Amino acid sequence: MMLFVSSRKGSTGIMRDFRLLFLFILHCVVTFSASAQLDTAKVYALAEVQFTPKRQCKEIVPFQTMDASVIERLSCQSVADAVRYFSGVQIKDYGGVGGIKTINIRSMGTNQMGVFYDGIQLGNAQNGQIDLGRFSTENMESIDLYNGQKGSILQSAKDYGSAGTIYLNTKKPVFSDSTYYHLRATMKAGSFGLANPSILWEQKLSDKVALSVSAEYTYANGKYKFQYKKVKKDGTTAYDTTAIRENADINSVRTELSLFGKLKEGEWKAQVYNYYSERGIPGYIARNLYSHKQRQWDDNFFVQAHYKQNFFKRYSVLINAKYAYDYTRYLNPDTTLQYIDDTYKQQEAYLSMANSVNIFPFWDVSLSADYQFNSLDATLRDFAYPTRHTGLVALATAFKFPNIKLQASLLGTFVHENVKKSVAASDKAVFTPTAMVSVRPWRTIPFDIRAFYKRIFRMPTFNDLYYTFVGNAMLDPEYVTQYDLGLSYQYHDGKHIFSDFGIQIDVYDNQVDNKIVAIPSSNPFRWQMKNYGQVRINGIDVSMDFGLQWCYYWNLDLRLAYSYQESKDLSYAADSPYYGGQLPYTPWNSGSVVLNLAYKTIGLNYSFIYTGERYSSSANIPVNYVQPWYTHDIALSYAFKIKSVKCTASAEVNNLFNQQYEVISGYPMPGTNFKIILKVAL
Repeated sequence: MMLFVSSRKGSTGIMRDFRLLFLFILHCVVTFSASAQLDTAKVYALAEVQFTPKRQCKEIVPFQTMDASVIERLSCQSVADAVRYFSGVQIKDYGGVGGIKTINIRSMGTNQMGVFYDGIQLGNAQNGQIDLGRFSTENMESIDLYNGQKGSILQSAKDYGSAGTIYLNTKKPVFSDSTYYHLRATMKAGSFGLANPSILWEQKLSDKVALSVSAEYTYANGKYKFQYKKVKKDGTTAYDTTAIRENADINSVRTELSLFGKLKEGEWKAQVYNYYSERGIPGYIARNLYSHKQRQWDDNFFVQAHYKQNFFKRYSVLINAKYAYDYTRYLNPDTTLQYIDDTYKQQEAYLSMANSVNIFPFWDVSLSADYQFNSLDATLRDFAYPTRHTGLVALATAFKFPNIKLQASLLGTFVHENVKKSVAASDKAVFTPTAMVSVRPWRTIPFDIRAFYKRIFRMPTFNDLYYTFVGNAMLDPEYVTQYDLGLSYQYHDGKHIFSDFGIQIDVYDNQVDNKIVAIPSSNPFRWQMKNYGQVRINGIDVSMDFGLQWCYYWNLDLRLAYSYQESKDLSYAADSPYYGGQLPYTPWNSGSVVLNLAYKTIGLNYSFIYTGERYSSSANIPVNYVQPWYTHDIALSYAFKIKSVKCTASAEVNNLFNQQYEVISGYPMPGTNFKIILKVAL
């Protein structure tokens, strides 16, 4: 088995030695496990199995999900590509395979989103943003998107601490009595010089312990043609240019190792993850400025563990632990503006314990406590070198009756910070409540009415507080108040042609107070962070699923999503012409369509994404207007066998009609592009 080891200038010797030791142990374990099976393993022919994607589970809060079969049919390169199909989501995409991609839901801001990887939150104390483009879908079992929080009360206090959450759930090995290992290799190649091989090995070590190892390499030169056009106010064309997108390349390696254990009334999991990348930062496109030279290196490493156990059918405990180390280097060699070569090193330690007691069959109570430590080291001049200690305590209760579910929680967040230079932010102690209810008027009809209220906040990031010449240690937390009223209906009957139908409608009102924004000063290189903004967000999200099955071999699945959103920026004075403008890059209308038609082992997938008109600034004036965009994607797949080897070959064409568009102004997206995929599984 080939392992990728990367080294780079600036890494500490301890971290390098630790990773080399980890990769050596990984290699030994896999080699030993594989060799132990070579002489004894037998090959069995498996019968074809017909299946349909799982539908949304009934939850108190709005909940959207995408399982492995849907993700595979969409041929998504990363998690960011997959979540675009959820309703109420806004993606910031800076273009190309290697472009940074962040998400926010219902215009509450990227920093208000919690991203959880196998149940434990991914952190970034520096700027609060998680690049979803670095998380592959090759090892993903499902992606779940929640507004508010999950309905379960046996969860860490961190799970209660975000306005919206995304759960990335990796594959868990499942073996039959006659199998001891699974091996799957995938190769993707296509436009922009894309070469993307990956491998997944699952090994049964005993009846109760399994091993999973995955590795993935991604390379792309990122070069694609784009059209840059400027139209004057009088309708005449100022210029119309076709150019090549430069400096959008990426070279990355992802490796993961996971151990899974079964207990009599519980489970455990240990996991090691490493992602290394070097990429170009394509930069902003303007007239006569089509190329940039900025580079970025990232090295993200974490090790985490999960333990869950039930006792006496009444008491349950959940323990999570994690250590993470993140390294970033940013280089701007352009001396005409300002030469920059900075590195940032983050460390995080996290420990959580959640307890749940079933007092009566209809009544559960839980208590969760978390501790998190964060530190940031940077090569910036006069940097503060901050450290943060965060304690979270959540008390929750849930009542379950035949026709009604009730849940309430109270989260306490306590923050203390230290700095080596300058002044540290003051201590914070904040309590935020949540209340949820779900009612089923007719017990035999799967129709539910639900509502929730949630008050939550986010701490300012280290950049907000301490970034040199910009940070403001006096910032207050940013608060969000959420109201949601929703209806949902789920139907499933595998005996008829019309096999599945589901619809979910939610009307919501969000209020953001003390919004943290950057205010320009007289010096263009020195901005000031302030609690300046207020935002009022109203909207409706609709998602529908249809499933048809006939003649046993034919299956048709249709997924529809639509959002209408009015996001008013109330930060300006009431008499300002900009007061109440739509938030930057928030469309009033957006939606998606995913259609999959399958006959035996042949699959045809079509997807459509639409984003309506927007503005690049809260000043909704003509110069800031951003045109609507939409894309059509189509993919064809064929599954076959060569003896006992299962193979799938597929081809896809994205942006079928070569639309020229920008998600972020000045960052053109690719036109028509293709991809060929071959998967082999044992």
